[in-house]
Amino acid sequence: MTTSFQTIGLSDARVDLLENIGFEKPTEIQSKAIPAILEGRDVVGLSQTGTGKTAAYSLPFLEKIDLEQKTVQGLILTPTRELAVQVTQSLKEFAVDRRLWVLTVCGGQSMERQIRSLQRGVHIVVGTPGRVIDLLERGKLSFEELRWAVLDEADEMLSMGFIDDVKKILRQSPKTRQTVCFSATMPPAIRDLVENFLNDPINITIKQPQVTPDRIAQEVYMIPRGWSKTKALLPILEMADPESAIIFVRTKRTASELTNELVEAGQSADEYHGDLNQNQREKLVRRFKEGKIKMIVATDIAARGLDVENLSHVINFDLPDNTESYIHRIGRTGRAGKTGTAIALVEPSDRRLLRQIERRVKQSLKVSTIPSRTEVEAQRVTRLETQVREALAGERMASFLPIVKRLGDEYDPQAIAAAVLQMMYDTNSPEWLNEDWEVPEVSTTTGLPKPTKKGGRSSGRRSSNYKGGGGGYKGDRSRGRRSYSSNRS
Repeated sequence: MTTSFQTIGLSDARVDLLENIGFEKPTEIQSKAIPAILEGRDVVGLSQTGTGKTAAYSLPFLEKIDLEQKTVQGLILTPTRELAVQVTQSLKEFAVDRRLWVLTVCGGQSMERQIRSLQRGVHIVVGTPGRVIDLLERGKLSFEELRWAVLDEADEMLSMGFIDDVKKILRQSPKTRQTVCFSATMPPAIRDLVENFLNDPINITIKQPQVTPDRIAQEVYMIPRGWSKTKALLPILEMADPESAIIFVRTKRTASELTNELVEAGQSADEYHGDLNQNQREKLVRRFKEGKIKMIVATDIAARGLDVENLSHVINFDLPDNTESYIHRIGRTGRAGKTGTAIALVEPSDRRLLRQIERRVKQSLKVSTIPSRTEVEAQRVTRLETQVREALAGERMASFLPIVKRLGDEYDPQAIAAAVLQMMYDTNSPEWLNEDWEVPEVSTTTGLPKPTKKGGRSSGRRSSNYKGGGGGYKGDRSRGRRSYSSNRS
């Protein structure tokens, strides 16, 4: 029998609503979790983003809400404000009765307004652990009538340091509550939480398709001593020339700083973070899908709300804390039979994690050499030649022929063409490429540069008196120039 939202226990009114908003049939996590939650069982769901887990817990719990009783009956804890807002929007979208009251409680918003809403009465609270505890300690949030609780993206709450707050909240809620925990990974601390706070839970695991190394080219670059990650990344990007990429970083601060540096270096990049409202998120994703932005910089938690397909590259500017997150990251490329490239920047302190990743993907990851100045310049010249060929095939060049004729009376045609190419190259040459730099040899095991002979010099290194014009894509984030030889990463 075909599984449908009706056969897994949802009400006719809810099923009709889902059909009207485009939900045709339940996903695997929904078909397994919804019946269990409707039966009153505690559930542990191991599922990645994009599998429909929000609906998996929202739909059955909405069936359980007593709209006549305007007290907090449900609690949903999330690691970020962005996810809390998304969950709240989903709950309202899935509601068949407009009498449902859902309140989002997060930092960065007016606590007084949240307190007034609680005093008027709400059915469901969706929030981050810190603000929920604040309201509990002020006596403004009561769990006396709490019937169920959801821990959404529990592993992210752990990595962000919220796990003790989560435990404190659960201790202050009724032991009779029904509890559901969803997580992309299951580290020991989350297993411990499940054992202590869930009652004989049903475990549901949605297996992700295995990463296929033959479709994903994995490249590792060791960061030389004295180099920042940004300095190493720029020549790599010049050679890779990604059509579409997500660059993963650990912190929101790094995301902001790296985005600014990339834009200033002439790269087409923007940042995806939790402070963007829904309209801003949609606009950014639309520009990305249209190719107006080539790279998005994001943390793991921010990227979980980023639904984009056909990525050519995934770049690990910072390696994640565990191998499963690495697998999840690179699995965003090389989909639907297409090939993709995963790039990782590795510092000496990351060596142990790199070995763990190799064991997990069951292959040795080849350490590549950061492209030299000679290689980068050759790539840029090749790209310039392609642009010239495309221009020659077009019609706009006709308006410039009179200039060529006048110059041809004084100069050799080849010299004219070479001068124009030099002007184009220099105008579009990023400032960092004009700095005096060379790539030291790096040990593939330590990440430290190999000793070089005194006076050794890269054959592709330009003389220090070389002058080139800065330029290229500036974007909307243009600020003061930075030096890319700094050691900040």
